[in-house]
This record gives sequence, C-alpha cells and structure tokens, in this order.
Amino acid sequence: MIPCPLGSYCPLAKLNHTTGLCDPYNYQVPPGQTNHTCGAADIWADIKSSSEVFCSAGSYCPSTIQKNPCSSGHYCRLGSTSQKACFQLASCESKSANQNITAYGIMLFVGLSFLVVVIYSCSDQVLTTREKRIAKSREKAVQSVRENAQARETWKSAKSFAKRGAIGLQTQLSRTFSKRKSSRMPGPRGLSQAIPGTDGGLPPLPPGASSSFQFEPKGKKKEPSNLTKMIHEIDENPESQHGFNIQIGNQNIRKNAPKGKQLHTQSQMFRYAYNQIEREKAMQEQNKNLTFSGLITMANDIDIRKRPAIEIAFKDLTITLKGKNKNLMRCVTGKLSPGRVSAVMGPSGAGKTTFLSALTGKVPGCTMSGMVLVNQKVESIRSYKKIIGFVPQDDIVHGNLTVEENLWFSARCRLAADLPKPEKVLVVERVIESLGLQAIRDSLVGTVEKRGISGGQRKRVNVGLEMVMEPSLLILDEPTSGLDSSSSQLLLRALRREALEAVNICMVVHQPSYSLFKMFDDLILLAKGGLTVYHGPVKKVEEYFAGLGITVPERVNPPDYYIDILEGIIKPSASSGVNAKQLPIRWMLHNGYQVPMDMIESFEGTKASTSEENGDGTDAQSFAGDLWADVKCNVEVTKDSIQHNFLSSGDLSDRRTPGVFQQYRYFLGRVGKQRLREAWTQSVDYLILLLAGICLGTLAKVSDETFGSQGYIYSVIAMSLLCSIAALRSFSLDKLHYWRESGSGMSSLAYFLSKDTVDLFNILIKPLVYLSMFYFFNNPRSSVYDNYFVLVCLVYCVTGLAYILAICFEPGPAQLWSVLLPVVLTLVATHNDNNKVVDLISDLCYTKWALEAFVVSNAKRYSGVWLITRCGSLQGSGYDLMHFVPNLLKLIATGIVARAIAYICMITLQKK
Repeated sequence: MIPCPLGSYCPLAKLNHTTGLCDPYNYQVPPGQTNHTCGAADIWADIKSSSEVFCSAGSYCPSTIQKNPCSSGHYCRLGSTSQKACFQLASCESKSANQNITAYGIMLFVGLSFLVVVIYSCSDQVLTTREKRIAKSREKAVQSVRENAQARETWKSAKSFAKRGAIGLQTQLSRTFSKRKSSRMPGPRGLSQAIPGTDGGLPPLPPGASSSFQFEPKGKKKEPSNLTKMIHEIDENPESQHGFNIQIGNQNIRKNAPKGKQLHTQSQMFRYAYNQIEREKAMQEQNKNLTFSGLITMANDIDIRKRPAIEIAFKDLTITLKGKNKNLMRCVTGKLSPGRVSAVMGPSGAGKTTFLSALTGKVPGCTMSGMVLVNQKVESIRSYKKIIGFVPQDDIVHGNLTVEENLWFSARCRLAADLPKPEKVLVVERVIESLGLQAIRDSLVGTVEKRGISGGQRKRVNVGLEMVMEPSLLILDEPTSGLDSSSSQLLLRALRREALEAVNICMVVHQPSYSLFKMFDDLILLAKGGLTVYHGPVKKVEEYFAGLGITVPERVNPPDYYIDILEGIIKPSASSGVNAKQLPIRWMLHNGYQVPMDMIESFEGTKASTSEENGDGTDAQSFAGDLWADVKCNVEVTKDSIQHNFLSSGDLSDRRTPGVFQQYRYFLGRVGKQRLREAWTQSVDYLILLLAGICLGTLAKVSDETFGSQGYIYSVIAMSLLCSIAALRSFSLDKLHYWRESGSGMSSLAYFLSKDTVDLFNILIKPLVYLSMFYFFNNPRSSVYDNYFVLVCLVYCVTGLAYILAICFEPGPAQLWSVLLPVVLTLVATHNDNNKVVDLISDLCYTKWALEAFVVSNAKRYSGVWLITRCGSLQGSGYDLMHFVPNLLKLIATGIVARAIAYICMITLQKK
C-alpha cells in the first residue's frame, strides 16, 4: 500500500469474499494468507488513471478517510481538503462543485460600459472647457486693448484740439500786443485806452469767464501754466500719458505697462501681445509702403527681434540621378538674398521642387555638383536647420488639433528656449493675425473622416507652422495652390512682412495673377530639364524678354505667357529668331556664364542633344540592362537616404531650442490631447475587449486535467491581436508629420517616448478590462493578480512588436502581419511533435512564455493529490514551475528590445 496524499479519499477496503477482491480498489489479498486484511488504496496516479482516489467534487476531505459534503453557501472543487465560502452574490447550493460568479461579470460589464460612455462623452469636454477659459481671457485682453486704443485716439484728438486752441490763443495775444505797441501815440489817455499791464487790450470775455493768463509783477519770473507744461511734455513724448488717468469703465490706461518678462497670467500675456500688434498696425498705416528705412523707424518704436541673415549663392548647380545619369537640374547660377521674396516658376518637369530640395540639402539618390555658398562661405545648409523653415506641397497638419494648438506646438519646440512665454504668445498671435486665422483659431483642422476647416485655411495653417518659428530662410513649395486670389494676396502680404525682417523667402508658384506677380521681388524661371531661363528682378523680366524679341501681348499675364512658351504651347514669333530650347543658352550668354559644349552644339544645330542620345541608347538596351539599372538606382537612393538620416553637422544657427526633456513634455501634452479627442476609438477598443472576455471566458471552461490551458491559448491570441492592431495607430498614421517635424530639428527621441508613455495607459488598463470579464466567466484557480501581471507583460511585449510593424510597413501590410504573427507563433508554441528545430523556435516565441506563465500560475494552486497530475501535464508541455518570473522578465525584455529596434528603424527609414 502507499500513503494517500491530502485531497484524496481512500478509506480501508473491505474484502469481498465472493470475488476475493478488496472493494472499492479491486486488488486481491496475497495468496495463501487467508487471515490477511485489506488496506487502503494501492495506487495513486493522475486524474485519468485514479479518479476514484480524488476527493469528489461537491465534497471536501479533511483527512484521507473522511469525506464531508459542502454546505450551502460554500463550494468544493475536485480534490478539496476544505470548503470555501462563496461570494455574496454567487449562487452556491449544497454540494456545489464551483461558485457561479457570472453576476459579478455582468455587473462589471454594465459598469465598465457605462464608464466608457461617460469617458467618451466627457473627454472632449475637458479640452473644450479649457479652450473656453483661454478664449474668454483672450477676448478680455482684446477688449482691453481696443479700449486702450480708443482712449489713445480720443486723447490724441483732445490733445490736438487743445494744442490748436492754445496756439490760436497765443497767436491772437501776440497780434493784439503787437498792434498796440505799433499804434501807441503820446497823448492823454482816455477811458477807451488800455493801461499797460492790465487786461484792457484783451478782447472782451464772456460773462462769468475769467482770463487764464495773469501777468506777474516785473520782479518775478512767470511760471508756465499747467496746460503749457502738458503741451511741451506731449511734444517731447507724443505717446506719453503720464499725469493723466483716463477712465473707460473700470479700466485705467497707463504708460508703463509691464514688459514681456514680467507677465505671468494668461490675460496679461494676451494683453501684451495684442497691444504690440495694434501698435504695429498703427505704424503700418503710417508707413504703408514700408522699406528698410521704414522698418528701422518702426523697430525704434516696437521691439522687433533681429534674425540672423542667411544668403544663399549657387554656381553651376547640377543635380544628376544616380544609376541613370539623368540630369534633373543643370548649370543653375544665382543668389537668394535676405529681405527679398523670390518666386520659382516653370512648366511641369522643370525641377522646381528639386531646386528647393537642393537648397535645403535634401536630394538623396542624386549627385550634386557645383558650388553652394551660405553667407559667402562653403558650409552645409543643414547647420542652419533650426532657423530654416520648409513648407511642403502637401498640407501636413495634425487634423485632431485646433489651428492654435498646431501653431503653438511648433512655436514651443522651435523657438529659442530662453524666449519668454509672452514673446512666444506675441509671435503666435502675430502669425494668426497676419494669415487671417482669427475666426478659426479654435476650430479643429479636420481629417478625411471628420470635416474641419476649408482647404485654403488649411494651406495657410501649413505655412503658419513655419512662420511661428521665426525663420531666417523660408522655403515654400506651392503655397498658393488651391487658394483664391484674395487668400493668395493675404498670404503673400504676410510673407512680405516677414521679408521686412530680413527673412530670405523663396517659393514655388503656379500661374499667379498679375497683381500677385508684381508683389515678388525676384523671379527664377526654369525650363524643362532644370535649366535657367531668367533669374533677376521681377521689374526687369519683360525688358529682358523684349530684348530677345519676345513681347507679351496686351491683356495677357506675363508669367503665363512665358510658361506657355517654355511648355511649347506658344511659339515665339519668327522675327525673334529664338525658340524655347535656346532660351537657357541665351540666358547663359547674356550673363557671361560658361555654356557646356553639348548645349552649344545643340544651339548651333550640328548635333542632337545629349538627352536624345541617352534616349536612343536606352531604347537599344536590353530588358535585363534596364532592370539592372533600376535596381541599382533604387539601391543608391536607399543608401543615400539612410546616410542622410545619420548625417550630422555642426549647429551654426545660434539658436538654442528646448532640450529633449522639455520637448518630451510638449509632445506628451499634444499626444494626450489627441487621444482625448479619439475617445470614441478608445471606447470601441475597450468594448471589444469586454465582449472578447465574456465570449472566451464562457466558451473555454477550466479543465483540471490541462489546468485551463485552452482558455489561456485563446486569451494570448485575442490580447495579441486586439492590442497590436490598436498599437499600430500610434505610429502608422503620423509618419508624414514625424518626417516633417524631425526634418526641422525636433527631437525624435522625445516624439517616440511621448507615444510610448501615453500607450502605457492602455498597457495597464486593457488587461484589466479583458480580465474583468474573462476571470469572472471562466473562474480559474489562479489569482487575479497573477493573471493581470502576465497580461500586462504580454501587452507590453506585443505593443513593442507592433511599433516595429507600424514603422517598417505601410498600414495595410502592418495590419496583416499583426494578425498573422500571434496566430502562427501560438501554433508553434503549442505543437506536440518531437522536432528539435520547432522546439528551438518555440522557446523563442513570446506566446509560449505568456502561455507557460498562465498555466504555471494556475498549476501552483493544485497541490496534494494533484502533484502527479501536475507534474505529468507540465512535463508533457515542457513547462516548469520555476519559470513563472523568468517568463515575465522575458516578455518585458522583449518589449524593451522591440522598442529600441523600432526607434532605430524610425530614424533610419524616415524621409526628410
């Protein structure tokens, strides 16, 4: 006989004299020993082989020979040594094998669903309330500034009127005394003659009025009156309001308003900003045609920060596509000067965008020859990226943020870190004012699914993102495309104001109106192939082409006419003796530039152009040659892109922007706002998790033979799928925004950490949401805490892997991989074949670590009579009781490594 363990019921057997067996264990008495008595059980194995030894469900066995039924309000599982009390709302009758806690699950489902609805309904209200408070403060500041301006105008009018009255009175007195002095004659004084020193010579005053001018005795010096003092003070300082206390309601207008660094409250900052803007408007009204001298005068009255000047000169700039030897731009020479607005025009395929990219040093996959000078020095333009603004052709703006929030974020991250906040408020408010965005400042920009502001307004916000960082060089790629004439003029007026602060502005435009065309200072006209046709002042372009015999007809827009000629739609007159292909060579000869030999031969008509030769050669090449050339070109482009991303250069911009930690705070605030506005998406995720927990908890009942492994397999797959798909949204939808922001010098590390930090909320909450349903409907023996810790580590690991998929793939393939990966890895982790290769792979699967941790946490609750069953089951699956903590550490380590890989991929694969 063997000793029975706890949790078993094995009383002494009784000999059945008929059969000769010891009931109920069915073993025989040793032969020849008739006086031998039966003992206890002779076998103890797993639940399948010796189920009769286990204490039956619904009963508990305090000892191996005693079995008691479970009383009402308690439950007893198979192999129990004591009865356990049921929860309050659980239904437990007598001899219950388990407690029914489904009621708790239903209550939690209803409560969590209600909480999700409340969060969804109130999440955006938090931001709305905050925006209303800020808007109210801003409106008060605007009202105060307007009252101040009105009072100032009233005071100036009263001052002018008083001054004119005093001057008129003084002139009248002078004339009167001058007349008396000239007409004084000797003779007796009559009553009608005035005595000197009296008021007799003054004109009669109205009844009840008294003279304001009293003549003092000869021995005393006359003191100037208060009015005279005030007039002299006003003449010396016209803006001074000292000594006056003008009451407008409850507002007092004072001269000495607090400076920017002394302002603390939101209302004070807005008041300071709008006061400065009103003063600038007043100065602009006085100097409508502002020049640099006018700007200097304006700067004396208004504190305008000077920006470092950037002048770009380029000579024989040629850009060739690697692998194909195709010229995208050739022999471009010129200069972009500070304080001037340059327009780049030309037909499609002229290389306008390539020219802008070359100026910013962003031409991967191409060979750039020639010379580019920055401030007359051979320096990398990337050294000045902190003070260079680049407006892309596409409107890359965060749609789930308001107009003001987009501008504010760009200003915080890209303006100087030591710039006071009131000055930043002034910069942002000035840009909003100049671009005409006041009416929509609190409106969401909008996305494809959710309508927001109009396309023209979105375009202006796209430009404003670069204007708020106060660039010294501003490059814009088709900023007026899609705008009407009035919006285009509004945008160009704002850019001209930037140019007055010595900003170098270069922009690509398509078919500008004549009035818009005249607002530019310089014109760069390119022909197909990236050849220069004209580069100089706008005022002289018609004169230059007229010298070539090309005259613009009446009522025809000059830029449209020139582009039609370069496109081949209009042919120059025969009397001019030139065609579209000869215009670039004429420009080179006009300026004395060196003309390449092949272009001279083409000009003389003795030989076909190089491009035509290359085209004939390409036609003669084989398909394999073309394929090899394309593969080689793609490899070169990818290689240059990666090298460009890791290329570092010294900072010469003389601007210290906020550090990584400060930018992390800004990114964190922005991502938090975006997630609050995406509360509906988050709510749907939580509801799906709740339903998944209910379904899987109900269908996958706990099996004592496998320790609930079936339900845990479903849980691993479900949590991996649902959480990875949700994590893809963190990076797959913001790639364009990240590429733009990182290209402007924002911290990639701060961006990545902010996304991961906000996702930590879901990593902690989603397991709790799922487990709140699954645990109460499945009712395993393991504790809630063990299951929660395993799920948290699993979701942390899955989220890191989803980051890699989101960054390395497009949204469609990334979603496909996120679905296939957990399913395939789970099948590998649960295989039963004795294949060493598959075993080795399964040991590296995160799904096996999570599944083993789940099963081990549940198996630890089985003791006593369950030891043989537990050992056999764990050994058959390859699990170990000591691997619970190591498996959790493996999941966390995998999540950390996956995040590091995702960050490296994000930097490497970005397109700047």
